[in-house]
Amino acid sequence: MEQHLNSIGRPGYLTRIDSVYAQLSQSEKKVADYVSSGAEEIIHLSIAELAERSGSSDSSIIRFCRRLGYKGYQDLKINVAKDVMRPEKQIQEGIELNDSVTAIKQKIYESSVQALHDTLEVLQDDQLEKAIDAIAAARMIEIYGTGASGSVAFDAQHKFLKIGIKTLAYTDVFMQAMSASLLNEQDVLIAISHSGTNLDIIHAAETAREQGATVICITNFSKSPITKVAHITLFTAAPETMFRTDAVASRIAQLMIIDAIYTAVALKHPQRASDSLFKTRNSTTHKRH
Repeated sequence: MEQHLNSIGRPGYLTRIDSVYAQLSQSEKKVADYVSSGAEEIIHLSIAELAERSGSSDSSIIRFCRRLGYKGYQDLKINVAKDVMRPEKQIQEGIELNDSVTAIKQKIYESSVQALHDTLEVLQDDQLEKAIDAIAAARMIEIYGTGASGSVAFDAQHKFLKIGIKTLAYTDVFMQAMSASLLNEQDVLIAISHSGTNLDIIHAAETAREQGATVICITNFSKSPITKVAHITLFTAAPETMFRTDAVASRIAQLMIIDAIYTAVALKHPQRASDSLFKTRNSTTHKRH
């Protein structure tokens, strides 16, 4: 069957399936496999017909739909229909050695836009709301990241500090380990790791959790080790490419999540945010030339 793609690249329902596939039961995986290979067909199938053709059950289909973030089977069909009816477009390709400047800028743009679109598809509202509530109520927050994720940690520190939340960001693994050991149940740790396999970040997150802190992780992979340590997991969906344009895309996706949390926390406590923005802006006025 010809696969129709949405205006960004990969269909939204397939992005959602990819993000949760490893967590599905065997019966739910049968539904996922059938939907992935025959999306246009399911639009015209009843739930009983899909259950029969996929070798699953009505209840498995309902659970599958809800795991994807849909209200039910009808909601899934509506969203699949929207995706398959959109114009077809080739998925963004990786950077190649002989690419021109024009091709490079286009591919970076497409990779970034696709990462934002796909992250929006897989980012679960309930997890995001838990993260917002935890940060809004925290005594202080710490943010750990290394490499490309380290720049996101410092960006988050800057944003949260401006709205009155005491925040520290560390990219040095020794500082992460030491500081994590001093956190308590009033604190929140945000651990940022694209792969979710960085051992230093994982160990620091484990230490923070042992001290009673709430651990939030931002990662690209649902079965990565960091997700087993975190209380709250926020997923990005950045593409993998040969020359690490995924590092660019993953950073942009991580920043989107940070910006969403920052904005929501500010709206939860508008007076505190407004007062803090005024104070922090005034504090640096004399440094502007």
